[in-house]
Amino acid sequence: RVGRVLQLTLEGVAGATLFGMMLLTTADVTGRYFFNSPILGAVELTQLMLAALVFLSLPVVCWRQEHISVDLLDAIFPARLVWVREVLVNLLVTAALWVMARRVWALAERAFDWGDVTEFLRIPYGYLIGLIAIMLALSALLTLARAVLYLLEGLKVVKQGGPLSPAAERGGPHD
Repeated sequence: RVGRVLQLTLEGVAGATLFGMMLLTTADVTGRYFFNSPILGAVELTQLMLAALVFLSLPVVCWRQEHISVDLLDAIFPARLVWVREVLVNLLVTAALWVMARRVWALAERAFDWGDVTEFLRIPYGYLIGLIAIMLALSALLTLARAVLYLLEGLKVVKQGGPLSPAAERGGPHD
């Protein structure tokens, strides 16, 4: 499935980024303490890779609904109307992510126009900011898809395999 391939791709790239951060940090610390020769620009690279890691993981977190949540509304909504709450919450999150994606994309364009680069290695910021904007937009689309799935299942258009079904507890319809 497309969703599974997307999930594995994003998780793979995020995992490779994390592994790269680990290797860079290990080499930097080893060089600094044993050979008195740290890797120049390691701090900048670590900062860039950490930002990429967070936003590469965001679409998967949104799709799987693994973000931090507080169940303040559970007592208000009866169990048979959980789907209504989930549709509303997912639509609200979709709107917020979309607004952020558009704003961050504008920042990426500005970074390219102004030639913003990192201080030491002179790496253009625009690419990272553009990646962040794309991941925010993708997260918005996936959250919107979640809202549609909740709606379809709540209206009984989809009987099984939606986010409310018992299969959702094992990872949902995307597995």
